[in-house]
Amino acid sequence: MKVNEDLSILFWLKRQKATKEGLVPIYVRITVKGGRTEFSSGKKIHPDHWDEESATATSGCADYKLINSYIIKTKAELEKHYNQVSAVNKRVHPDMIKDAYMPKLILQKTLMQAFKLHNEEFAQRVDKNKGSKGTLVRYERLKDKVQDFLKKKLKVADIALEDIEMAFAVNFFHHLTMENIGDNTAMKYVKTLKQIIDRAIDEGWIKHNTISGFKCTYKDPDRETLEMHELVGMYEKEISVERLAEVRDVYVFCCFTGYAYETVYNLEPANIFKGLDGKLWITKDRQKTGVEETVPLLPIALAIIEKYKNHSYCLSENKLLPVNSNVRYNAYIKEVATICGIKKELTTHTARHTFATTVLLENDVPIETVGKLLGHKDLRSTQIYAKITKRKISNNMMALESKIFGEQGLLKVS
Repeated sequence: MKVNEDLSILFWLKRQKATKEGLVPIYVRITVKGGRTEFSSGKKIHPDHWDEESATATSGCADYKLINSYIIKTKAELEKHYNQVSAVNKRVHPDMIKDAYMPKLILQKTLMQAFKLHNEEFAQRVDKNKGSKGTLVRYERLKDKVQDFLKKKLKVADIALEDIEMAFAVNFFHHLTMENIGDNTAMKYVKTLKQIIDRAIDEGWIKHNTISGFKCTYKDPDRETLEMHELVGMYEKEISVERLAEVRDVYVFCCFTGYAYETVYNLEPANIFKGLDGKLWITKDRQKTGVEETVPLLPIALAIIEKYKNHSYCLSENKLLPVNSNVRYNAYIKEVATICGIKKELTTHTARHTFATTVLLENDVPIETVGKLLGHKDLRSTQIYAKITKRKISNNMMALESKIFGEQGLLKVS
């Protein structure tokens, strides 16, 4: 591709370096008055998706926009460096242009480097008990999913941050949903990816987050909860299998305290204290938010604590309750549901939802109090539980009926 009388820039395929998958690296050749030099672009493409005449990727290539954008940007950069070098040198060798361009190439930061920066910093926060291990696992899981996307769809191991465009977020979201990941979860992955890139901006690696305009929308899911008669029935059910009885008790405990799995797993006897009202309370900072979650212990929760105070695991590990690993817990609670005749998908999260909805909101506990008990930073987080249930409507209408038509009511019906 002749740029001017002296300079030519060519993008070509070095076929002798083809990979086992049939991908061929794209090389860049600089020619100045017959002198040549070349370097690898770091990008690969299948020969069937390369137009030799125009030296561009065709639309049959999954990442043709990314490659063609690189070609345009690189050509412009090389031409700029040629003009700068030729302005101060009578004789210009192509290596002089390459050397002027390569420092920028070497300093160019990538998405995987951004993940490394972000996740290592967050791991340090976890070590100082300022971050959740579960959140760190989610960051690492996102990194794995991005790497899988790069490998499967873009056929590369990494991508320069400057080469990321809005299409990256759109295609990544589509890739996730095609991998049987729900839309809400996929949206959360993209939202977190924005945070990773924002951290790179803070570090000065790039100036703009090109995917910041990707709108992350969520559909409010129907949150599975137990009704009070189901919860009481589960608590009173005779279960002879010890492992299932323990999981049942931990689950019911969560239904009456609102604690998430990670919090209840880390509870110790020292987390219990006597409140100003003279009754026993329990407190623990939520690892997810760092907000204190302090709850008065209702009678069933107290009975469960008393039941396990001399349990061998609790004594040896200084734990309040015998809590299994998350995987086992979620598997066992499904067995418990079957034993109790409950045809609902129970998980560690449904207990927290049951506490918020069935135990608190349906019994007219103000939403501000609910948010405080759940350890939320603001009421927006609590609003997801504030749907009016049929039980809540029934309770309110019964109270209304009594007020208007009861013995001391305003109206008498003959």
